[in-house]
Amino acid sequence: MQIFDTIAGMGHEQLVLCQDSASGYRGIIAVHSTTLGPALGGTRFWNYASDDEAIVDALRLARGMTYKNAVAGLNLGGGKSVIIGDNKTADRELIFRAHGRFVESLGGRYITAEDVGTSTADMDFVHMETDYVSGLAGRSGDPSPVTAHGVFRAIQASAKEVWGSDDVTNRTIAVQGCGHVGYYLAKELHEAGAKLVVTDIDAERVKRVVSEFGARAVGTDEIYGAEADVFAPCALGAIINDKTLPQLKVEIVAGAANNQLHEERHGNELEEKGILYAPDYVANAGGVINVYSELAGWTSARSFRKADEIYDTILKVFAIAKADHVPSYVAADRLAEQRIRTVGAMVKTWPQWPNK
Repeated sequence: MQIFDTIAGMGHEQLVLCQDSASGYRGIIAVHSTTLGPALGGTRFWNYASDDEAIVDALRLARGMTYKNAVAGLNLGGGKSVIIGDNKTADRELIFRAHGRFVESLGGRYITAEDVGTSTADMDFVHMETDYVSGLAGRSGDPSPVTAHGVFRAIQASAKEVWGSDDVTNRTIAVQGCGHVGYYLAKELHEAGAKLVVTDIDAERVKRVVSEFGARAVGTDEIYGAEADVFAPCALGAIINDKTLPQLKVEIVAGAANNQLHEERHGNELEEKGILYAPDYVANAGGVINVYSELAGWTSARSFRKADEIYDTILKVFAIAKADHVPSYVAADRLAEQRIRTVGAMVKTWPQWPNK
């Protein structure tokens, strides 16, 4: 890999390779942009097949966080870190304390949080070495309700765009995944009068949603072809693909799962089929809003109010898509890039010079 060509091509500011022999820690910190503020992004713990694979994943995820934070209207840039290794190891303290020391060495340019393979307990170890960490136990709490509320508002905005009204009463929503976010989304949709079709690989989760919200359960492979108005993927990524897309019988795709499009062309194909797509990183921004609330000292109520803004943001995405004649996933990127350019071009004011 030509590392400098790669990071220049993807627009990154910084790539840090870290190792600590005492703990066996091997980590990568990628800072994509600090135009809007310090780069925020979680730490992923994964057994990568190669160092190159780990680097590319860190770079890709960091860039994604820049766009997610920008489009959510947060004063944060984008970054991400990955730790190479077995995330099921019980020997975690030294690994995450080593990680915390490298995060601290960046002096606040990067703030980390939990991600795939990590937990609030791991972040507590990181916190022993740095204050540049969020998602700590007992702080902002479970992000699932805030994430679900943002997705609910994205569904309402999509309904407004397609049917002229954001009322989802008697609309059928197919929810894939009944975990934390899926459960709270089903709850909000049920309270709004929607009909639910649900699935999950965990039968107990399905049973709970069926019992509490009157949902109809279907098999994990049947959800794609379910007769519904909206498909809400809240589990796996890359779920809109060559196999599933032809099965969809909905008018809207809006859910909480990350990276829903297996390839960008699948966003084009949704457009060609007349299915409106609410870009995932816009719809599920409630999660990063919840993390930001911890950094900013917001109350839970303020986090929910900020997640409410996802409704207007989704409508802006659709307006750009129509005006520029591009698919919605492209329009979302343009909205994020517009905010980064605008804030980056603001006049800078400096303290008296020299500032010693």
